[in-house]
Amino acid sequence: MSKVHKYFDRSEFLCNGNKKGICSCGFATVDIELLSVLVDVREHFKKPVKVYSGCRCDIYNRHVGGAKHSKHKQGIASDIAVEGVSPRTVYKYLIKKYPMNYGIGSYRNFTHIDVRQTKARW
Repeated sequence: MSKVHKYFDRSEFLCNGNKKGICSCGFATVDIELLSVLVDVREHFKKPVKVYSGCRCDIYNRHVGGAKHSKHKQGIASDIAVEGVSPRTVYKYLIKKYPMNYGIGSYRNFTHIDVRQTKARW
């Protein structure tokens, strides 16, 4: 796969079902607005951003118990972690930086960010 930005390779967004042998969809889209947010996070913290979950095909989304209308299925969401930074700190940065936009969720081991057209927080 190829670089989509100096910090990110398209393979980082590949449906995890491919990596785990659950599917062979090859789904690896990354929305340009989402990429812009991820680059912002990378540059703000000055540390690498790991994409734990990018795209998901229907098969893999069902396998992991994802929401029926998951933004991962649209290629507009990523579950991320910043090296050496708590997910809660990343979450707080994102909600401060984008107070009226996006879906932003805080989890124990990662932060969810999606570039939906409405505001959602959890």
